[in-house]
Amino acid sequence: MGATNTLGRVAAMLGDISEVPLDFEASESVPNAGVLFALPALLSIGLLHNTKQYFQLPRGYYGLASIFLLLAFMALARIKSVERLRYHTPGEWGKILGLDRIPEVRTLREKLKILSTEGECKQWGADLCERWMAADLTSAAMLYIDGHVRVYHGSQTKLPKHYVARERLCLRATTDYWVNAMDGQPFFYINKEVDPGLIQVVEGEIVPRLEQEVPAQPTEEQLDDHPLHSRFTLIFDREGYSPGLMLRLKEKRIACITYHKYPGDNWPETEFARHSVRLVTGEVVDMALAERGTWLGNKLWVREIRKLTETGHQTAIIATHYTMDFITISASMFARWSQENFFRYMRQHYNIDGLVDYCLEDIPDATPVVNPDYRQLDYEIRSINGKLNRRLATFGSINLETEIDPRKVEAFEQKKAVLLEEITDFQEKIDTLKRKRKETHKHITVAELPEPARFSKLATQTKQLVDTIKMVAYRAETAMVNILREHMSRVDDARQLVVALYQTEADLLPDHQNNTLTVRLHRLANHSNDAAIENLCSELNETKTIFPGTDFVMIFEFGNRE
Repeated sequence: MGATNTLGRVAAMLGDISEVPLDFEASESVPNAGVLFALPALLSIGLLHNTKQYFQLPRGYYGLASIFLLLAFMALARIKSVERLRYHTPGEWGKILGLDRIPEVRTLREKLKILSTEGECKQWGADLCERWMAADLTSAAMLYIDGHVRVYHGSQTKLPKHYVARERLCLRATTDYWVNAMDGQPFFYINKEVDPGLIQVVEGEIVPRLEQEVPAQPTEEQLDDHPLHSRFTLIFDREGYSPGLMLRLKEKRIACITYHKYPGDNWPETEFARHSVRLVTGEVVDMALAERGTWLGNKLWVREIRKLTETGHQTAIIATHYTMDFITISASMFARWSQENFFRYMRQHYNIDGLVDYCLEDIPDATPVVNPDYRQLDYEIRSINGKLNRRLATFGSINLETEIDPRKVEAFEQKKAVLLEEITDFQEKIDTLKRKRKETHKHITVAELPEPARFSKLATQTKQLVDTIKMVAYRAETAMVNILREHMSRVDDARQLVVALYQTEADLLPDHQNNTLTVRLHRLANHSNDAAIENLCSELNETKTIFPGTDFVMIFEFGNRE
């Protein structure tokens, strides 16, 4: 419906063509055509890098590049799911891609299924990750790791419950462990339908991959010559605090920076000195810092850096990076907010928590999971412990009363007796439950789960493909933001301006004689934004970007001011 290239569709149906040739026509005021301004960045980041090596589509109307470009443009234009394409004019979006119309939602889903099942999503993502790391060696040497909980609101399977900090609830969810650069830009993530915790994921899956993919690591000879040097540095929060993990990573010559989970007594304020600390954004802030050497419980010697706040609170950081100055270590640790901001931004703008399809997959029978019986006993112990602590607090406050009305002595003693009886009863229950918990295995395999507790995992292949394209889109958006910030007085407005740019109308003016495609953007809300975009146009035009599948050189410009 709405198709105008009937000959091309008939040829595709008969198998005469592998994909329809792209054909741009002169069009005015095409909605969302401003998203074409992101094309140079998308191609530079690697949207179509080696796609033909990892993916193939059967002969048909829509080509591989058109599908990838459509998914990236959808992400940038904030069309957060495939279903939402139903509410956008297919012919107008087709003009942006050089087609008569974009595919139907059902067709696009079929293409995604083919790409995810027959393609090599993980290998393509790993290829892109190596490309991104090689392009920025500094970012690849300092890596942030954190888990992101994706809540599942469906009813197809009963996923294990996770604590969701942003909602302060335990909800059915799955966990993604992300590896990001210091400025928040993503490298890759690992999905865990059964979450073993950050420590196990870091040691079992993330570190082995980084050992292979992080570029420009010191050679064995260089490491032997410099005993304090490291291959690269991992930064994570208190969830990853483990002296054993830090020791094992140190033996691999991998440095760690994290918060001290058990910092002990405060240091004297006389030890702290004021230092100017440059954050990842370039902002310079004044901090009161101090440093000591510290032995952890397993006899690992670490550096401990503390920050003194205006209220007198001391934030403790420990590090096994022995050559970096403590000011840089502090700035690196306190820049963890960049990864948290990335999660929030991707949830709100790119819908990384949303499902791409509704398929389920079986979990291998040998996968270890928490025993539901153990979890229930643990919950009951914690619940009764809470009640016990409240009774103990009440009992203690009663004993502190020094003056008692002689007329209320009997009631006072009776209240103490009732509390003492409840305390004794709770203590006996806790002892019984602890004995049961000790006799219960904490972990069992999926095959040993009782039938009511069995669950399947959400299919990940299609989502991994779409999320990788979203990572490319985010990186492309960030690259454009960095260009705009050079020409804006209020640099914090650059990202909002880029988002507005993607949703702005533009005229498409192909010149078949000179093989150019001009994207003439309509004017924006104010003169300062227009001036910033004009500078962006100049930089984009210098790239001489060719629209994939054509010979058209892209030209970006502004329309005349009315």
